[in-house]
Amino acid sequence: MPRLTLADAEALARHALAAAGAAPAMAAATARTLVAAEAEGQAGHGLSRVPQYCAFLRNGRADGAAVPGVIAERGGTALIDARHGLAYPALDLARAEAARRAAAHGIAFCGITNSHHSGAMGLPVAALAREHGLVALAFTNSPAAMPVPGGRRPLLGTNPVAAAFPRRAADPLVIDMALSEVARGKIMVAAKEGRPIPEGWAIDAEGRPTTDPKAALGGAMLAMGGSKGALLALVVELLCCALTGAAFGFEADSFFVDEGNRPRLGQAILAIDPGALAGRDAVLDRVEALIAAMLADDGVRLPGARRRGLAATADAEGIGIPDALFATLRGLADAG
Repeated sequence: MPRLTLADAEALARHALAAAGAAPAMAAATARTLVAAEAEGQAGHGLSRVPQYCAFLRNGRADGAAVPGVIAERGGTALIDARHGLAYPALDLARAEAARRAAAHGIAFCGITNSHHSGAMGLPVAALAREHGLVALAFTNSPAAMPVPGGRRPLLGTNPVAAAFPRRAADPLVIDMALSEVARGKIMVAAKEGRPIPEGWAIDAEGRPTTDPKAALGGAMLAMGGSKGALLALVVELLCCALTGAAFGFEADSFFVDEGNRPRLGQAILAIDPGALAGRDAVLDRVEALIAAMLADDGVRLPGARRRGLAATADAEGIGIPDALFATLRGLADAG
């Protein structure tokens, strides 16, 4: 398994994306974020996405020349049009706008429309907390995978939610989770290996609980926590799409196939300046008080701690890339 420095991995991904048609800024922003996710151990949102994104760029599901821009604004709010490009330049713009507007108004809400797959949503909120001292939340919808309560057809995406809270002398506390009971990839692996899945992960095409992974792939995934998780996914869908004009999950073709429509997904970032409420010191004190209470129990691990540890190791030692993926990335980079 080849081991690359983060800079070398980023350069390899950037060249592959550029060869597929991504403009320099888009290729750079995308490569930087994918490598950051890979370094944190989030391989599903890391370099394995490069071949998929390259296919989307080549077949027109993503516009490699798109430059995002602010198309509506008022005070602490801004609407950013990703213009059908890969999501990461629009997310970078939304993060910058959120930081600027939260500093000016105490709070900011930046929505993104006409966007794409956005990967690890914990990364932009962690940056807002670490670099600007803001409390930040991020949301995205995704192609339909889960039914609404009582339904059987996939209508809602797995719709990740991420949040970050600054700390006084430590990395931010970061929570990042999709709202499905399990990642679809685990069901795909079970189907490939011919083993059953636990009941409660999915339903079949008729809306019946199933332990057959193939039936699950033809049906729908279930939300974590049952109806409550599905309703939370509905909230995310409305925040990301109704407020921005983006496409709902059931209007976007799956990311598991190369061909399909431009997904036109939506994202949203909410940023809050602690100084506008109880005051920065008071908020930091309250965060530390809760963390201290959590850590008083043996075995408690703070959300995001493992990812931060992996990222520190990757920064010092580089990251290992499976042979097959490395060969694919080299081939894509050389195609230009």
